[in-house]
Amino acid sequence: MTDVPDKSEPIRLELPPRDPGLPEAVEIYDTTLRDGAQLEGISLTVDDKLRIADALDELGVQFIEGGWPGANPKDVEFFERAGKELRFERSTLVAFGSTRRPRGKVDDDPTLRNLLDAGTSAVCIVGKSSDFHVTETLRTTLEEGEAMVADSVRFLTAAGVRVLFDAEHFFDGWKHNPEYSLRLLEAAAEQGAETLVLCDTNGGSLPHEVEAIVREITGHFRDDVKIGVHLHDDTGCGVANALAGVRGGAVQVQGTINGYGERTGNCNLTTIIPNLTLKMGVRTLPEGRLSRLTTVSHCVAEIVNITPDPQAPYVGSSAFAHKAGLHVSAIARRKDAYEHVDPESVGNDTRFVVSEMAGKATLDLKAQELGLDLDGQALTTLIDELKRLEHEGYHFEAADGSLELLMRRATGWVQPFFTLESFRVIVSEADELRHDTEAIVKLVVGGERVMRIGEGNGPVNALDAAVRSAIGSRFPQLAKVHLTDFKVRVLDTAKGTGAVTRVLIDSTDGRHTWSTIGVNENVILAAWTALEDSLVYGLLHADD
Repeated sequence: MTDVPDKSEPIRLELPPRDPGLPEAVEIYDTTLRDGAQLEGISLTVDDKLRIADALDELGVQFIEGGWPGANPKDVEFFERAGKELRFERSTLVAFGSTRRPRGKVDDDPTLRNLLDAGTSAVCIVGKSSDFHVTETLRTTLEEGEAMVADSVRFLTAAGVRVLFDAEHFFDGWKHNPEYSLRLLEAAAEQGAETLVLCDTNGGSLPHEVEAIVREITGHFRDDVKIGVHLHDDTGCGVANALAGVRGGAVQVQGTINGYGERTGNCNLTTIIPNLTLKMGVRTLPEGRLSRLTTVSHCVAEIVNITPDPQAPYVGSSAFAHKAGLHVSAIARRKDAYEHVDPESVGNDTRFVVSEMAGKATLDLKAQELGLDLDGQALTTLIDELKRLEHEGYHFEAADGSLELLMRRATGWVQPFFTLESFRVIVSEADELRHDTEAIVKLVVGGERVMRIGEGNGPVNALDAAVRSAIGSRFPQLAKVHLTDFKVRVLDTAKGTGAVTRVLIDSTDGRHTWSTIGVNENVILAAWTALEDSLVYGLLHADD
Protein backbone atom coordinates (compact mmCIF):
# COMPACT_ATOMS: atom_id res chain seq x y z
CA MET A 1 0.00 0.00 0.00
CA THR A 2 1.29 3.42 -0.86
CA ASP A 3 1.99 5.70 2.01
CA VAL A 4 0.63 9.22 1.97
CA PRO A 5 3.07 12.10 2.10
CA ASP A 6 4.00 12.82 5.69
CA LYS A 7 4.48 16.21 7.27
CA SER A 8 7.51 15.35 9.34
CA GLU A 9 10.54 17.57 9.74
CA PRO A 10 12.28 18.07 6.37
CA ILE A 11 15.65 16.52 5.53
CA ARG A 12 18.34 19.10 4.78
CA LEU A 13 20.65 18.57 1.82
CA GLU A 14 24.00 19.97 0.86
CA LEU A 15 23.81 20.80 -2.85
CA PRO A 16 26.71 20.22 -5.24
CA PRO A 17 28.57 23.18 -6.78
CA ARG A 18 26.52 24.98 -9.37
CA ASP A 19 27.77 26.07 -12.76
CA PRO A 20 27.73 29.89 -12.55
CA GLY A 21 25.98 29.96 -15.91
CA LEU A 22 22.95 28.17 -14.47
CA PRO A 23 20.12 29.84 -12.54
CA GLU A 24 20.20 29.52 -8.75
CA ALA A 25 16.66 28.16 -8.76
CA VAL A 26 14.09 26.81 -11.21
CA GLU A 27 10.32 26.89 -10.70
CA ILE A 28 8.55 23.55 -10.93
CA TYR A 29 5.17 23.74 -12.63
CA ASP A 30 3.13 20.56 -12.32
CA THR A 31 0.49 19.75 -14.92
CA THR A 32 -0.38 16.20 -13.80
CA LEU A 33 -4.03 17.16 -13.23
CA ARG A 34 -4.46 18.34 -16.83
CA ASP A 35 -1.75 17.18 -19.21
CA GLY A 36 -0.98 14.06 -17.18
CA ALA A 37 -4.64 13.10 -17.09
CA GLN A 38 -4.59 12.94 -20.92
CA LEU A 39 -2.66 9.66 -20.73
CA GLU A 40 -4.64 6.78 -22.14
CA GLY A 41 -6.21 4.83 -19.27
CA ILE A 42 -6.28 7.65 -16.69
CA SER A 43 -9.63 8.96 -15.53
CA LEU A 44 -9.49 11.11 -12.42
CA THR A 45 -12.44 11.89 -10.19
CA VAL A 46 -12.66 15.26 -8.50
CA ASP A 47 -11.66 13.63 -5.22
CA ASP A 48 -8.65 12.11 -6.98
CA LYS A 49 -7.59 15.52 -8.25
CA LEU A 50 -7.93 17.09 -4.82
CA ARG A 51 -5.80 14.34 -3.24
CA ILE A 52 -3.10 14.72 -5.87
CA ALA A 53 -3.10 18.50 -5.51
CA ASP A 54 -2.66 18.16 -1.76
CA ALA A 55 0.27 15.76 -2.25
CA LEU A 56 1.90 18.13 -4.74
CA ASP A 57 1.63 21.00 -2.29
CA GLU A 58 3.27 18.84 0.35
CA LEU A 59 6.08 18.13 -2.13
CA GLY A 60 6.44 21.87 -2.60
CA VAL A 61 6.06 22.48 -6.34
CA GLN A 62 5.58 26.16 -7.13
CA PHE A 63 2.60 25.79 -9.47
CA ILE A 64 -0.17 23.19 -9.72
CA GLU A 65 -2.24 23.32 -12.90
CA GLY A 66 -5.71 22.21 -11.88
CA GLY A 67 -7.36 21.80 -15.25
CA TRP A 68 -9.42 23.68 -17.82
CA PRO A 69 -12.38 25.37 -16.07
CA GLY A 70 -15.52 25.16 -18.12
CA ALA A 71 -14.24 22.40 -20.37
CA ASN A 72 -16.24 19.76 -18.50
CA PRO A 73 -18.38 19.50 -15.35
CA LYS A 74 -15.57 17.71 -13.49
CA ASP A 75 -13.14 20.63 -13.81
CA VAL A 76 -15.86 23.11 -12.90
CA GLU A 77 -16.49 21.16 -9.69
CA PHE A 78 -12.78 20.83 -9.01
CA PHE A 79 -12.14 24.57 -8.99
CA GLU A 80 -15.27 25.18 -6.93
CA ARG A 81 -14.15 22.69 -4.30
CA ALA A 82 -10.48 23.59 -4.50
CA GLY A 83 -11.23 27.12 -3.36
CA LYS A 84 -13.02 25.77 -0.28
CA GLU A 85 -11.14 22.57 0.56
CA LEU A 86 -7.50 23.07 -0.43
CA ARG A 87 -5.24 25.02 1.91
CA PHE A 88 -1.98 25.26 0.03
CA GLU A 89 1.08 26.18 2.09
CA ARG A 90 3.59 26.28 -0.72
CA SER A 91 1.93 25.97 -4.13
CA THR A 92 -0.11 28.26 -6.36
CA LEU A 93 -3.15 26.79 -8.09
CA VAL A 94 -3.36 27.65 -11.80
CA ALA A 95 -6.34 27.53 -14.14
CA PHE A 96 -5.57 26.63 -17.76
CA GLY A 97 -7.31 27.84 -20.89
CA SER A 98 -6.82 29.31 -24.32
CA THR A 99 -6.73 32.74 -25.89
CA ARG A 100 -9.87 34.29 -27.27
CA ARG A 101 -11.38 32.85 -30.40
CA PRO A 102 -10.40 34.09 -33.87
CA ARG A 103 -12.28 37.26 -34.73
CA GLY A 104 -13.90 37.22 -31.31
CA LYS A 105 -13.88 39.73 -28.45
CA VAL A 106 -12.33 39.20 -25.05
CA ASP A 107 -15.30 40.72 -23.23
CA ASP A 108 -17.66 37.94 -24.22
CA ASP A 109 -15.21 35.05 -24.68
CA PRO A 110 -16.45 32.10 -22.59
CA THR A 111 -13.00 30.57 -22.08
CA LEU A 112 -11.53 33.78 -20.66
CA ARG A 113 -14.59 34.29 -18.49
CA ASN A 114 -14.30 30.74 -17.14
CA LEU A 115 -10.64 31.37 -16.29
CA LEU A 116 -11.58 34.36 -14.16
CA ASP A 117 -14.52 32.55 -12.59
CA ALA A 118 -12.17 29.76 -11.45
CA GLY A 119 -10.95 32.17 -8.80
CA THR A 120 -7.24 31.33 -9.04
CA SER A 121 -4.56 33.97 -8.61
CA ALA A 122 -2.71 32.70 -11.69
CA VAL A 123 -3.81 31.46 -15.10
CA CYS A 124 -1.98 29.86 -18.00
CA ILE A 125 -3.29 30.49 -21.50
CA VAL A 126 -2.24 28.60 -24.59
CA GLY A 127 -1.76 30.29 -27.93
CA LYS A 128 -0.37 29.00 -31.18
CA SER A 129 3.13 30.31 -31.83
CA SER A 130 3.60 28.42 -35.10
CA ASP A 131 2.60 30.19 -38.30
CA PHE A 132 1.55 26.82 -39.73
CA HIS A 133 -0.92 26.21 -36.93
CA VAL A 134 -2.30 29.73 -37.08
CA THR A 135 -3.09 29.53 -40.77
CA GLU A 136 -3.93 25.84 -41.08
CA THR A 137 -5.45 24.91 -37.72
CA LEU A 138 -7.05 28.17 -36.66
CA ARG A 139 -7.59 29.19 -40.28
CA THR A 140 -6.91 32.83 -39.62
CA THR A 141 -4.23 35.38 -40.44
CA LEU A 142 -0.91 35.74 -38.68
CA GLU A 143 -1.92 39.24 -37.60
CA GLU A 144 -5.11 37.90 -36.00
CA GLY A 145 -3.13 35.14 -34.28
CA GLU A 146 -0.90 37.78 -32.71
CA ALA A 147 -3.89 39.89 -31.70
CA MET A 148 -5.56 36.91 -30.04
CA VAL A 149 -2.56 36.54 -27.75
CA ALA A 150 -2.13 40.25 -27.00
CA ASP A 151 -5.83 40.89 -26.36
CA SER A 152 -6.20 37.88 -24.07
CA VAL A 153 -3.13 38.61 -21.93
CA ARG A 154 -4.13 42.28 -21.62
CA PHE A 155 -7.68 41.35 -20.57
CA LEU A 156 -6.54 38.89 -17.91
CA THR A 157 -3.80 41.04 -16.43
CA ALA A 158 -6.24 43.95 -16.25
CA ALA A 159 -8.49 41.67 -14.20
CA GLY A 160 -5.69 41.31 -11.66
CA VAL A 161 -4.49 37.75 -12.26
CA ARG A 162 -0.97 36.55 -12.96
CA VAL A 163 -0.63 35.30 -16.54
CA LEU A 164 1.66 32.62 -17.92
CA PHE A 165 1.65 32.30 -21.70
CA ASP A 166 1.93 28.78 -23.09
CA ALA A 167 3.48 29.13 -26.56
CA GLU A 168 2.15 26.01 -28.24
CA HIS A 169 4.26 24.36 -30.96
CA PHE A 170 6.99 26.91 -30.26
CA PHE A 171 10.04 24.87 -31.22
CA ASP A 172 8.51 23.64 -34.47
CA GLY A 173 7.27 27.14 -35.22
CA TRP A 174 10.69 28.64 -34.50
CA LYS A 175 12.39 26.24 -36.89
CA HIS A 176 9.96 27.23 -39.65
CA ASN A 177 9.40 30.95 -39.02
CA PRO A 178 11.37 32.28 -36.06
CA GLU A 179 10.33 35.87 -36.71
CA TYR A 180 6.64 35.11 -36.19
CA SER A 181 7.19 32.89 -33.15
CA LEU A 182 9.19 35.68 -31.53
CA ARG A 183 6.46 38.21 -32.35
CA LEU A 184 3.96 36.06 -30.40
CA LEU A 185 6.23 35.99 -27.37
CA GLU A 186 6.77 39.74 -27.55
CA ALA A 187 3.03 40.35 -27.80
CA ALA A 188 2.43 38.34 -24.61
CA ALA A 189 5.32 39.97 -22.75
CA GLU A 190 4.31 43.50 -23.71
CA GLN A 191 0.82 42.92 -22.29
CA GLY A 192 2.09 41.73 -18.93
CA ALA A 193 2.65 37.95 -19.11
CA GLU A 194 5.08 37.08 -16.30
CA THR A 195 6.32 33.83 -17.86
CA LEU A 196 6.68 32.73 -21.48
CA VAL A 197 6.54 28.95 -21.71
CA LEU A 198 8.19 27.46 -24.80
CA CYS A 199 6.36 24.24 -25.71
CA ASP A 200 7.67 21.28 -27.65
CA THR A 201 4.09 20.18 -28.22
CA ASN A 202 4.84 17.33 -30.63
CA GLY A 203 7.86 16.24 -28.59
CA GLY A 204 10.14 15.99 -31.61
CA SER A 205 12.98 18.31 -30.62
CA LEU A 206 16.40 17.17 -29.43
CA PRO A 207 18.50 18.57 -26.56
CA HIS A 208 20.98 20.51 -28.68
CA GLU A 209 18.09 22.22 -30.48
CA VAL A 210 16.27 23.06 -27.26
CA GLU A 211 19.35 24.55 -25.59
CA ALA A 212 20.25 26.68 -28.59
CA ILE A 213 16.72 28.02 -29.12
CA VAL A 214 16.07 28.72 -25.43
CA ARG A 215 19.42 30.49 -25.16
CA GLU A 216 18.48 32.74 -28.06
CA ILE A 217 15.10 33.56 -26.51
CA THR A 218 16.48 34.26 -23.03
CA GLY A 219 19.18 36.42 -24.62
CA HIS A 220 16.53 38.41 -26.45
CA PHE A 221 14.32 39.07 -23.41
CA ARG A 222 17.15 39.12 -20.82
CA ASP A 223 15.53 39.78 -17.42
CA ASP A 224 12.34 41.41 -18.69
CA VAL A 225 10.29 38.20 -18.44
CA LYS A 226 10.80 34.64 -17.20
CA ILE A 227 11.23 31.83 -19.71
CA GLY A 228 9.86 28.36 -19.06
CA VAL A 229 9.89 25.09 -21.01
CA HIS A 230 7.19 22.47 -21.51
CA LEU A 231 8.57 19.26 -23.05
CA HIS A 232 7.06 15.99 -24.20
CA ASP A 233 8.84 12.65 -24.40
CA ASP A 234 8.12 11.45 -27.93
CA THR A 235 11.84 11.02 -28.70
CA GLY A 236 12.65 9.77 -25.20
CA CYS A 237 14.36 13.11 -24.54
CA GLY A 238 11.78 14.86 -22.34
CA VAL A 239 14.03 15.11 -19.28
CA ALA A 240 17.18 15.71 -21.33
CA ASN A 241 15.39 18.51 -23.18
CA ALA A 242 14.35 20.09 -19.88
CA LEU A 243 17.95 20.01 -18.65
CA ALA A 244 19.02 21.55 -21.95
CA GLY A 245 16.37 24.24 -21.55
CA VAL A 246 17.69 25.16 -18.11
CA ARG A 247 21.22 25.27 -19.51
CA GLY A 248 19.84 27.67 -22.11
CA GLY A 249 18.47 29.96 -19.39
CA ALA A 250 14.94 28.71 -18.64
CA VAL A 251 13.86 29.29 -15.03
CA GLN A 252 10.67 27.24 -15.09
CA VAL A 253 10.18 23.59 -16.03
CA GLN A 254 6.73 22.14 -16.62
CA GLY A 255 6.03 18.44 -16.36
CA THR A 256 4.06 15.71 -14.64
CA ILE A 257 4.58 13.23 -11.83
CA ASN A 258 5.90 9.94 -13.26
CA GLY A 259 5.90 11.46 -16.75
CA TYR A 260 2.18 10.83 -17.33
CA GLY A 261 0.76 12.50 -20.41
CA GLU A 262 -0.65 12.06 -23.88
CA ARG A 263 1.14 9.69 -26.28
CA THR A 264 4.54 8.91 -24.70
CA GLY A 265 4.11 11.36 -21.85
CA ASN A 266 5.48 14.63 -20.52
CA CYS A 267 8.77 15.59 -18.98
CA ASN A 268 9.01 13.43 -15.86
CA LEU A 269 9.22 15.64 -12.77
CA THR A 270 10.36 12.76 -10.56
CA THR A 271 13.50 12.61 -12.69
CA ILE A 272 14.08 16.24 -13.63
CA ILE A 273 13.75 17.56 -10.06
CA PRO A 274 16.56 15.43 -8.53
CA ASN A 275 18.71 15.86 -11.65
CA LEU A 276 18.54 19.62 -11.33
CA THR A 277 19.02 19.65 -7.56
CA LEU A 278 21.38 16.77 -6.84
CA LYS A 279 23.43 16.86 -10.05
CA MET A 280 23.43 20.53 -11.09
CA GLY A 281 23.03 22.33 -7.77
CA VAL A 282 19.88 24.17 -8.91
CA ARG A 283 17.18 24.59 -6.26
CA THR A 284 13.76 23.24 -7.29
CA LEU A 285 11.78 22.56 -4.11
CA PRO A 286 11.68 24.13 -0.65
CA GLU A 287 14.42 22.88 1.61
CA GLY A 288 13.84 19.33 2.79
CA ARG A 289 10.99 18.50 0.41
CA LEU A 290 13.01 16.40 -2.04
CA SER A 291 12.92 13.51 0.44
CA ARG A 292 9.15 13.26 -0.17
CA LEU A 293 9.61 12.60 -3.89
CA THR A 294 9.33 8.80 -3.86
CA THR A 295 6.28 8.81 -1.60
CA VAL A 296 4.49 11.37 -3.78
CA SER A 297 5.41 9.44 -6.93
CA HIS A 298 3.90 6.23 -5.56
CA CYS A 299 0.92 8.04 -4.04
CA VAL A 300 -0.03 9.54 -7.41
CA ALA A 301 0.54 6.18 -9.14
CA GLU A 302 -1.89 4.52 -6.77
CA ILE A 303 -4.52 7.23 -7.24
CA VAL A 304 -4.38 6.94 -11.04
CA ASN A 305 -4.26 3.13 -10.68
CA ILE A 306 -1.05 2.60 -12.64
CA THR A 307 1.63 0.30 -11.24
CA PRO A 308 4.80 2.31 -10.55
CA ASP A 309 7.69 1.59 -12.88
CA PRO A 310 10.22 -0.32 -10.72
CA GLN A 311 13.08 0.95 -12.90
CA ALA A 312 12.10 4.60 -12.75
CA PRO A 313 15.18 6.70 -11.93
CA TYR A 314 15.38 7.85 -8.30
CA VAL A 315 11.87 6.74 -7.24
CA GLY A 316 11.58 3.20 -8.62
CA SER A 317 11.73 0.20 -6.29
CA SER A 318 14.74 -1.04 -8.29
CA ALA A 319 16.50 2.34 -8.49
CA PHE A 320 18.80 1.39 -5.60
CA ALA A 321 18.40 -2.40 -5.69
CA HIS A 322 21.56 -4.51 -5.79
CA LYS A 323 21.66 -8.10 -6.99
CA ALA A 324 25.17 -9.02 -8.08
CA GLY A 325 27.27 -10.38 -5.23
CA LEU A 326 30.24 -8.20 -6.19
CA HIS A 327 28.12 -5.07 -5.96
CA VAL A 328 26.62 -6.06 -2.64
CA SER A 329 30.02 -6.82 -1.12
CA ALA A 330 31.30 -3.41 -2.20
CA ILE A 331 28.26 -1.46 -1.07
CA ALA A 332 28.42 -3.10 2.34
CA ARG A 333 31.72 -1.25 2.79
CA ARG A 334 30.93 1.94 0.90
CA LYS A 335 27.37 2.84 -0.11
CA ASP A 336 28.59 5.18 -2.81
CA ALA A 337 30.42 2.30 -4.50
CA TYR A 338 27.33 1.52 -6.59
CA GLU A 339 24.90 4.35 -5.76
CA HIS A 340 25.18 7.68 -7.55
CA VAL A 341 23.21 9.54 -4.87
CA ASP A 342 22.04 8.82 -1.34
CA PRO A 343 18.64 7.04 -1.76
CA GLU A 344 17.32 8.82 1.34
CA SER A 345 17.74 12.18 -0.39
CA VAL A 346 14.76 11.29 -2.62
CA GLY A 347 12.88 9.23 -0.03
CA ASN A 348 13.97 5.87 -1.41
CA ASP A 349 16.20 3.22 0.16
CA THR A 350 18.83 0.63 -0.63
CA ARG A 351 17.55 -2.90 -1.33
CA PHE A 352 19.46 -6.14 -1.60
CA VAL A 353 17.88 -8.46 -4.13
CA VAL A 354 18.25 -12.12 -3.37
CA SER A 355 18.40 -14.69 -6.19
CA GLU A 356 20.51 -17.65 -7.33
CA MET A 357 23.20 -15.06 -8.07
CA ALA A 358 23.39 -14.03 -4.42
CA GLY A 359 26.47 -14.69 -2.36
CA LYS A 360 26.93 -14.83 1.39
CA ALA A 361 27.38 -11.05 1.60
CA THR A 362 23.99 -10.43 -0.01
CA LEU A 363 22.18 -12.89 2.21
CA ASP A 364 23.97 -11.67 5.32
CA LEU A 365 22.93 -8.08 4.63
CA LYS A 366 19.37 -9.18 3.86
CA ALA A 367 19.27 -11.14 7.10
CA GLN A 368 20.48 -8.10 9.04
CA GLU A 369 17.78 -6.04 7.34
CA LEU A 370 15.16 -8.52 8.60
CA GLY A 371 16.71 -8.80 12.06
CA LEU A 372 17.65 -12.47 11.55
CA ASP A 373 20.75 -14.21 12.85
CA LEU A 374 22.12 -16.63 10.23
CA ASP A 375 25.38 -18.39 11.02
CA GLY A 376 27.83 -19.58 8.40
CA GLN A 377 26.35 -23.04 7.93
CA ALA A 378 22.81 -21.67 7.76
CA LEU A 379 23.91 -19.19 5.09
CA THR A 380 25.53 -21.95 3.05
CA THR A 381 22.43 -24.13 3.32
CA LEU A 382 20.20 -21.20 2.39
CA ILE A 383 22.27 -20.39 -0.71
CA ASP A 384 22.00 -24.00 -1.88
CA GLU A 385 18.24 -23.97 -1.26
CA LEU A 386 17.82 -20.70 -3.16
CA LYS A 387 19.69 -22.05 -6.15
CA ARG A 388 17.62 -25.23 -6.14
CA LEU A 389 14.30 -23.41 -5.89
CA GLU A 390 15.17 -20.84 -8.53
CA HIS A 391 16.22 -23.67 -10.84
CA GLU A 392 12.73 -25.11 -10.34
CA GLY A 393 11.16 -21.81 -11.36
CA TYR A 394 10.93 -19.75 -8.18
CA HIS A 395 11.73 -16.06 -8.56
CA PHE A 396 12.32 -14.51 -5.18
CA GLU A 397 13.13 -11.06 -6.54
CA ALA A 398 9.40 -10.73 -7.17
CA ALA A 399 8.34 -12.42 -3.94
CA ASP A 400 9.69 -10.56 -0.94
CA GLY A 401 7.21 -12.21 1.42
CA SER A 402 8.15 -15.76 0.45
CA LEU A 403 11.85 -14.87 0.63
CA GLU A 404 11.55 -13.65 4.20
CA LEU A 405 9.70 -16.81 5.25
CA LEU A 406 12.34 -18.96 3.52
CA MET A 407 15.11 -17.15 5.40
CA ARG A 408 13.27 -17.47 8.71
CA ARG A 409 12.86 -21.20 8.18
CA ALA A 410 16.62 -21.41 7.59
CA THR A 411 17.09 -20.23 11.20
CA GLY A 412 14.90 -23.11 12.43
CA TRP A 413 11.71 -21.04 12.66
CA VAL A 414 8.42 -22.89 12.24
CA GLN A 415 5.30 -20.87 11.56
CA PRO A 416 2.94 -21.18 14.56
CA PHE A 417 -0.38 -20.29 12.99
CA PHE A 418 -1.66 -23.41 11.19
CA THR A 419 -0.54 -26.60 9.52
CA LEU A 420 -2.10 -28.02 6.38
CA GLU A 421 -3.23 -31.63 6.53
CA SER A 422 -4.96 -31.71 3.14
CA PHE A 423 -7.23 -29.81 0.82
CA ARG A 424 -9.58 -30.58 -2.04
CA VAL A 425 -10.92 -28.25 -4.74
CA ILE A 426 -14.10 -29.01 -6.70
CA VAL A 427 -15.23 -27.02 -9.72
CA SER A 428 -18.78 -27.52 -10.97
CA GLU A 429 -20.63 -26.02 -13.88
CA ALA A 430 -23.89 -24.50 -12.67
CA ASP A 431 -24.92 -23.33 -16.10
CA GLU A 432 -23.32 -22.04 -19.30
CA LEU A 433 -22.46 -18.70 -17.70
CA ARG A 434 -21.57 -19.69 -14.15
CA HIS A 435 -19.04 -22.07 -12.60
CA ASP A 436 -18.98 -22.66 -8.86
CA THR A 437 -15.79 -23.56 -6.97
CA GLU A 438 -15.72 -25.27 -3.60
CA ALA A 439 -12.65 -25.88 -1.45
CA ILE A 440 -12.39 -28.21 1.55
CA VAL A 441 -9.37 -27.67 3.83
CA LYS A 442 -8.22 -29.73 6.80
CA LEU A 443 -5.89 -27.77 9.09
CA VAL A 444 -4.30 -28.21 12.47
CA VAL A 445 -4.76 -25.01 14.49
CA GLY A 446 -3.46 -24.80 18.05
CA GLY A 447 -3.30 -28.61 18.25
CA GLU A 448 -6.90 -28.93 17.09
CA ARG A 449 -7.91 -30.52 13.77
CA VAL A 450 -10.28 -28.23 11.85
CA MET A 451 -12.15 -28.85 8.60
CA ARG A 452 -13.91 -26.06 6.72
CA ILE A 453 -15.55 -25.50 3.37
CA GLY A 454 -15.14 -22.32 1.36
CA GLU A 455 -16.84 -21.16 -1.81
CA GLY A 456 -15.49 -18.74 -4.38
CA ASN A 457 -15.28 -17.72 -8.02
CA GLY A 458 -12.13 -19.79 -8.49
CA PRO A 459 -9.74 -22.15 -6.67
CA VAL A 460 -7.67 -19.43 -4.97
CA ASN A 461 -10.73 -17.52 -3.83
CA ALA A 462 -12.36 -20.69 -2.50
CA LEU A 463 -9.19 -21.85 -0.68
CA ASP A 464 -8.76 -18.40 0.83
CA ALA A 465 -12.36 -18.43 2.07
CA ALA A 466 -11.95 -21.90 3.57
CA VAL A 467 -8.75 -21.03 5.47
CA ARG A 468 -10.25 -17.83 6.80
CA SER A 469 -13.29 -19.75 7.99
CA ALA A 470 -11.00 -22.23 9.77
CA ILE A 471 -8.66 -19.80 11.56
CA GLY A 472 -10.38 -16.41 11.42
CA SER A 473 -11.84 -16.59 14.93
CA ARG A 474 -8.44 -17.47 16.41
CA PHE A 475 -6.60 -14.79 14.35
CA PRO A 476 -8.99 -11.85 13.85
CA GLN A 477 -6.12 -9.75 12.47
CA LEU A 478 -6.44 -11.84 9.30
CA ALA A 479 -9.48 -9.75 8.37
CA LYS A 480 -7.13 -6.91 7.40
CA VAL A 481 -5.19 -9.06 4.92
CA HIS A 482 -6.46 -8.91 1.35
CA LEU A 483 -5.21 -10.31 -1.95
CA THR A 484 -4.76 -7.51 -4.50
CA ASP A 485 -3.38 -9.35 -7.53
CA PHE A 486 -2.95 -12.87 -8.82
CA LYS A 487 -0.59 -13.79 -11.67
CA VAL A 488 0.00 -17.13 -13.37
CA ARG A 489 2.91 -17.77 -15.75
CA VAL A 490 3.64 -20.91 -17.73
CA LEU A 491 7.39 -21.58 -17.47
CA ASP A 492 7.82 -24.14 -20.23
CA THR A 493 5.34 -23.57 -23.03
CA ALA A 494 6.69 -26.53 -25.01
CA LYS A 495 5.07 -28.89 -22.51
CA GLY A 496 1.63 -27.41 -23.06
CA THR A 497 -0.86 -28.21 -20.32
CA GLY A 498 1.77 -30.26 -18.48
CA ALA A 499 4.08 -27.30 -18.05
CA VAL A 500 5.34 -26.00 -14.73
CA THR A 501 3.43 -22.91 -13.62
CA ARG A 502 4.48 -20.03 -11.41
CA VAL A 503 1.87 -18.24 -9.33
CA LEU A 504 2.49 -14.82 -7.78
CA ILE A 505 0.11 -13.28 -5.26
CA ASP A 506 0.22 -9.64 -4.15
CA SER A 507 -1.35 -8.84 -0.77
CA THR A 508 -1.86 -5.91 1.58
CA ASP A 509 -3.00 -5.24 5.13
CA GLY A 510 -3.73 -1.59 4.44
CA ARG A 511 -0.29 -0.48 5.63
CA HIS A 512 2.15 -2.78 3.88
CA THR A 513 2.24 -4.76 0.64
CA TRP A 514 4.03 -8.02 -0.05
CA SER A 515 4.30 -10.70 -2.72
CA THR A 516 4.45 -14.47 -2.42
CA ILE A 517 5.17 -17.27 -4.87
CA GLY A 518 4.42 -20.90 -5.62
CA VAL A 519 5.74 -23.18 -8.38
CA ASN A 520 4.33 -26.55 -9.39
CA GLU A 521 3.18 -28.54 -12.40
CA ASN A 522 -0.26 -28.38 -10.77
CA VAL A 523 -1.45 -24.78 -10.89
CA ILE A 524 -3.70 -25.25 -7.83
CA LEU A 525 -0.79 -26.59 -5.74
CA ALA A 526 1.32 -23.62 -6.90
CA ALA A 527 -1.50 -21.28 -5.95
CA TRP A 528 -1.84 -22.89 -2.52
CA THR A 529 1.88 -22.40 -1.78
CA ALA A 530 1.66 -18.70 -2.68
CA LEU A 531 -1.60 -18.29 -0.74
CA GLU A 532 -0.26 -19.99 2.38
CA ASP A 533 2.85 -17.78 2.37
CA SER A 534 0.69 -14.71 1.90
CA LEU A 535 -1.51 -15.47 4.91
CA VAL A 536 1.41 -16.51 7.13
CA TYR A 537 3.35 -13.36 6.26
CA GLY A 538 0.32 -11.20 6.99
CA LEU A 539 -0.19 -12.83 10.40
CA LEU A 540 3.52 -12.62 11.20
CA HIS A 541 3.56 -8.87 10.65
CA ALA A 542 0.08 -8.07 11.92
CA ASP A 543 1.42 -6.11 14.88
CA ASP A 544 4.21 -4.24 13.05
